[in-house]
Amino acid sequence: MERLDPDQMLRAIASAGAQVREAMVHIETSVLAPVVADGRPRAVIVTGMGGSGVVADVAAAVAGPTCQVPVLAHRGHRLPGWVGSMDLVVAVSCSGETEETLSALDEAVRRGSRAVTVGAVGSSIADRAADGRVVHLPVDARGRMPRANLWGLAVPVLLLLHELALVDAPRMLLQRLADDLDHTSERCGPRAETFENPAKQLALQLVGTLPYIWGSSELAAVAASRFAAQLAENAKYPAIPGPLTEVHHNQVVVMAGRFGALGMEDEDIFRDRVDDSADGLPRMRVLLLRDTDEVPQVARRREATAAVGARYDVAVEEFAAEGDHPLDRLASLVAPLDFASAYLALLQGIDPSPIEPIVVLKSLPAEEGT
Repeated sequence: MERLDPDQMLRAIASAGAQVREAMVHIETSVLAPVVADGRPRAVIVTGMGGSGVVADVAAAVAGPTCQVPVLAHRGHRLPGWVGSMDLVVAVSCSGETEETLSALDEAVRRGSRAVTVGAVGSSIADRAADGRVVHLPVDARGRMPRANLWGLAVPVLLLLHELALVDAPRMLLQRLADDLDHTSERCGPRAETFENPAKQLALQLVGTLPYIWGSSELAAVAASRFAAQLAENAKYPAIPGPLTEVHHNQVVVMAGRFGALGMEDEDIFRDRVDDSADGLPRMRVLLLRDTDEVPQVARRREATAAVGARYDVAVEEFAAEGDHPLDRLASLVAPLDFASAYLALLQGIDPSPIEPIVVLKSLPAEEGT
């Protein structure tokens, strides 16, 4: 396993609890005081891309629909036209050099928005705080890639939102989160045997299939999108995420096509009806991320999903969240799935760390002189 993971992605994933503790040490309440002193903003826009951008989704999910101020995730160069001086823009970039995030941040400053940056010390995003108009929250990723440093990036934002009284994320809760993440790392880490390791078991189930990852709540849908992104970057493997019940209006119909029931026609009666299709296409496999906080209608739809899957010979498996607090529930889904994405890479003989196509894409504009 170590031979296939020379850059130690599994070790980075296992550092989640340590990331929470390190962030709490680095981000003191006094650092947040200038932002808090300006009062509650009209809206909070958290902007970022890729692994750093997931922080925006985490913040929005933890704030939830009951938050008195909208906490919105944003990706891209341009901010929405309504963002102005009454709003707070939080720009997150692990490297501090993300083009889209820097562009959105500069636009926020031009509009007179309050701005906070989260990223590496000495980076371009940190330099934006030099004139005093922007507050910078430093992050030391310790060489971890952004996607493996989620909690190191998310905790500063959660501490800020807590001080603004927009989310309930006191340091005591974050300490408990760190302990829970440590426990997950033990339960899902490389040393845990497969028969008692849910992340390894899930990776084995996904090999050779086409995963559809559906979340039973807005929070679980964030975990679904995160897992699909982790499968893409770590395992170099496609997956299609979506929220219940939206997927019941579109994606569920795939069950009736070549990746589902039609792919089983004229099959050998001894063929595995779950993991293999008659025409060589990968079999659709649904991973249903179940949140403990569901509206009754969605709970009924979730239960119906398995029945529909059985009708079309499509496996539907549930992966349930744990805990009551939104942060606990989200972490209980994200952390094991991060491990599963790395294990799926290793099962294919793939190093989970390299992201060569992204590197190539970033180099092309420079080569073309644009």
